[in-house]
Amino acid sequence: MAIDRIIIADDHPLFRDALKQILMRDMPGAELIEAGDLEEVTAAMEKAGETDLILLDLKMPGVQGFSGLIYLRAQYPGVPVAVISASEEPAIIRRAISLGASGFIPKSASAEEMQRAVRAVLEGELAVPADVSMDVDDDDAARGTARLLSTLTPQQMRVLMMLREGLLNKQIAWKLGVSEATIKAHVSAILQKLKVESRTQAVIAASRVDGELITPDRL
Repeated sequence: MAIDRIIIADDHPLFRDALKQILMRDMPGAELIEAGDLEEVTAAMEKAGETDLILLDLKMPGVQGFSGLIYLRAQYPGVPVAVISASEEPAIIRRAISLGASGFIPKSASAEEMQRAVRAVLEGELAVPADVSMDVDDDDAARGTARLLSTLTPQQMRVLMMLREGLLNKQIAWKLGVSEATIKAHVSAILQKLKVESRTQAVIAASRVDGELITPDRL
């Protein structure tokens, strides 16, 4: 029988450990890999090879709102991503699903509910809380922006995330270990792909996917 390989991406070690224990009780043979930020997720993907599921928190270092979800869906379209979040807002859940998530698991869910949701996603089903209606239309503008964001390369997405944090080219270059000229080239490519004319407009465009849904206290 194939072993399920699952990446648990959350910046809180205690929650990662708790979720790991919950899943181990239901899937004792599964390979559970922990990641504390998006860089660790991509590193784990490269090292582990074929992965069956990524459980993604919406708020981690270097990730704001749905940007991490968009990035992972663009880079690894064959790997299901289920959001696991402290939020239970129906609008946030619907937005996550519209952006490609295969499931949404509230952190307040019981251990049994989490186990069922993970099993459902692994079996190819959509897992969302039973009391959330998925019949409401999502924002067309946000979907359009998400499509543009999905055209960014991994490095361009990292640069855009840092632009959203307010970092300067020099600071981004230092963090990524490249030259400032390389960052300028990435920024130019980002502006072209997002069809905007300035860094500020690029940040606004990226934030449009979150709309009025995402604020720090709702993740």
